[in-house]
Amino acid sequence: MESVSLKREESIVAVKPEWLRVKAPQWERVGNVKSLLRDLQLNTVCEEASCPNIGECFNAGTATFLIMGPACTRACPYCDIDFEKKPQALDPTEPWRLAEAVKRMGLNHVVITAVNRDDLPDGGASQFVRCIEEVRKLSPKTTIEVLIPDLCGNWDALADILKAKPEVLNHNTETVPRLYRRVRPQANYDQSLELLRRTRELAPWVYTKSGIMVGLGETDEEVRQTMADLRRVDCDILTIGQYLQPSDKHLQLQDFITPEQFDAWRVIGEEMGFLQVVSSPLTRSSYHAEQVQTLMAQYPRTVPV
Repeated sequence: MESVSLKREESIVAVKPEWLRVKAPQWERVGNVKSLLRDLQLNTVCEEASCPNIGECFNAGTATFLIMGPACTRACPYCDIDFEKKPQALDPTEPWRLAEAVKRMGLNHVVITAVNRDDLPDGGASQFVRCIEEVRKLSPKTTIEVLIPDLCGNWDALADILKAKPEVLNHNTETVPRLYRRVRPQANYDQSLELLRRTRELAPWVYTKSGIMVGLGETDEEVRQTMADLRRVDCDILTIGQYLQPSDKHLQLQDFITPEQFDAWRVIGEEMGFLQVVSSPLTRSSYHAEQVQTLMAQYPRTVPV
């Protein structure tokens, strides 16, 4: 695997490789998006998870909405979202406010994700459903992608989300099985695969999607095996991106993966049968997610009435 390894004593503030440097955005447009989000009191994963693409996406007038947050009931050591043992009750006005933002921003495609809400019996599925319904009311032509947590294996809750008919259901596996105990200690690799398998079974018309981050010490063989596992459950879309350590308190970055290696995984994924593989150092789950509309036109599926 082509990578640039870090020595144990090196700081995360060490100079990043050239391929990870991000161009400065036009802050006037970024400020407009931020003002709208503050006006409607909405959270985004772009801000809460310190996404490196926030400038580009806000500058383009888009964002990935984070519902039921901003605090999470899990404390995954790689993630910059705050941990909260006793999160707040769900806000019944949040779905409407999100839908209003989608309308004002004129989004053709929207990604709705959430923190883990293990305190809720349905893992927050009902809030996803209400958000989908409200977006449909105000922006009926907008395609909807939900990036959901594992719902603690509550398959009835998953079925409820799918009944609301999002075009894309995304659930990230995040890493390779060997690293789960260290990277996602409160999650289960097989459960994540099962979620994607059941999605295909319950809603064969939906486009399924998953993503992994690299640079945590995984091997090329492990990445390929994870890709093969995802194809085994008929996952349509795969994203692969570079893990970037948010702070010295987070899980230590092991390697900077080269663009050439990301390109190699893209080719391998396409050969495996993924309909779309987005693989680059700055790729994130919802980065350029609107490109799925091209895929939908190329591989149309009939949604039941």
